[in-house]
Amino acid sequence: MNPPRILSIAGSDSSGGAGIQADIKTITMLGGYAMTAICALTAQDTTGVHAVLPVDPAMVAAQIDACIRDIGVDAVKIGMLGSPEIAGVVADKLAGLSVPVVFDPVMIATSGAALADASTITAFERLMTLATLTTPNVPELLALGGDVAMQARGITYIAKGGDAEGADVIDRLVIPGQPEMVWTAPRIKTRHTHGTGCTMSSAIATFLGLGASLEEAVEDAREFVRAALLAAPGFGAGHGPLGHHAVR
Repeated sequence: MNPPRILSIAGSDSSGGAGIQADIKTITMLGGYAMTAICALTAQDTTGVHAVLPVDPAMVAAQIDACIRDIGVDAVKIGMLGSPEIAGVVADKLAGLSVPVVFDPVMIATSGAALADASTITAFERLMTLATLTTPNVPELLALGGDVAMQARGITYIAKGGDAEGADVIDRLVIPGQPEMVWTAPRIKTRHTHGTGCTMSSAIATFLGLGASLEEAVEDAREFVRAALLAAPGFGAGHGPLGHHAVR
């Protein structure tokens, strides 16, 4: 059986902890075949994002076309986009695809650096409509209008609780017309959380590509992220990367 073909459309993290690099590690460790369309180059490390250079939208489109035309695709993960023009191009390319799409609406890095301006966030609307699942964290959900606004749009989303306060992390899967599904687990106390959102979304996309249901994909992705947090190698002076390599 061939591995599922997972296309990550996201930004590059030079330190390897988040973005495209975290996606490739996650997809590979979970048995998928990773492909990429890089939307932005970043100079970043565990202490912050020091420079960002968006890729030309036409080049993003060309990368997506090349992957889909030759290799094919079984699921898509969308992360950092870099500009509203890139968001529009990505939406155009995915509109005709009949595969699961997981959209991580990246706005702020773990270090606190802004990775999307107001215009780019506005362009997220169409992508959320196209996506099988949108994966906002606490500040991202707030920026998107909160639960009321997301439910009014009819969006399927998981509200990730890693940024909330409390001894437990509570994640909520909201599917229009269905009872809310909730997962609760003790918080793992660590500063090495760089790339948790990227890892979570690419893991969900990989499990969906493997044929899992949405609930199963979320549950298994949560377990993978928790295992990677526990296996963090301790690199860097700030928010260090996860230990993708150590998860079996």
